[in-house]
Amino acid sequence: MKKPKSQPAATTGQPVLLSGGNPQIPKGEGDAPVQAYLAAMPGWKQGVGRRLDKLIVAAVPGVRKAVKWNSPFYGAPGQEGWFLSFHCFTHYVKVTFFRGQSLSPVPPGASKSQDTRYLDIREDAELDEAQLIGWIMQASMLPGEKL
Repeated sequence: MKKPKSQPAATTGQPVLLSGGNPQIPKGEGDAPVQAYLAAMPGWKQGVGRRLDKLIVAAVPGVRKAVKWNSPFYGAPGQEGWFLSFHCFTHYVKVTFFRGQSLSPVPPGASKSQDTRYLDIREDAELDEAQLIGWIMQASMLPGEKL
């Protein structure tokens, strides 16, 4: 007897999880696609994503949101470009500060890009929210990355 095949996401209504558990969410502008991404984040990563979104919204009133390349992006109101994004990997959520080299202190994760810096948030790690909020506020005041 053959095993039944799993149903594709289009018929189940559930987003596909790409490598590392990153949700595959259609590209879109505004809060709705970001909320769909957050709802599809697996396990403990969903709590991290929801916390990041709340911190960003609180730190940058009127923040612009979008989902591009299966990741939520955040932009300062009235400015072009994006100051921050995040993405699910197997063991962490990677926060990208597009102008991170200009932040003080500089976020810990290096990048091949001269300006970009990363913060990896792991399941059991203690998150310094005060530092993160400081980076978010600083990043929102810098020119956005036009992608």
